[in-house]
Amino acid sequence: MENHKLVLPEHLNHYGYLFGGNLLKWVDEYAWIAATLDHPGCKFVTIGMDRVEFHKPICKGTILRFDTTEVERGTSSCRYRVEVFADDLDTGSEQPVFTTQVSFVCLDDGGRKTPIPTK
Repeated sequence: MENHKLVLPEHLNHYGYLFGGNLLKWVDEYAWIAATLDHPGCKFVTIGMDRVEFHKPICKGTILRFDTTEVERGTSSCRYRVEVFADDLDTGSEQPVFTTQVSFVCLDDGGRKTPIPTK
């Protein structure tokens, strides 16, 4: 699944760079959307991210591309790899800026782990 996000002034810190927390929020949101679309009817909650390391600063006006792919599925959990790229609007090229894996668990209406239905 692919998504895009424009970095606006309200996403920046006082140095003019993207707040890391904003990027983590978007990564979590886009991974959750992918999991929910891949497994309709499941109620997923995030249980972790495997690594948080920012590779390059991100400035206002950057268009970010999020590439989200399921990499593992267990009985009641799944994991998605999210790769983030920054597009250079002048050259049309892009650079990788962040990669992580987000893990989710499927819950029932009572908040207990429940199996992910098979397709």
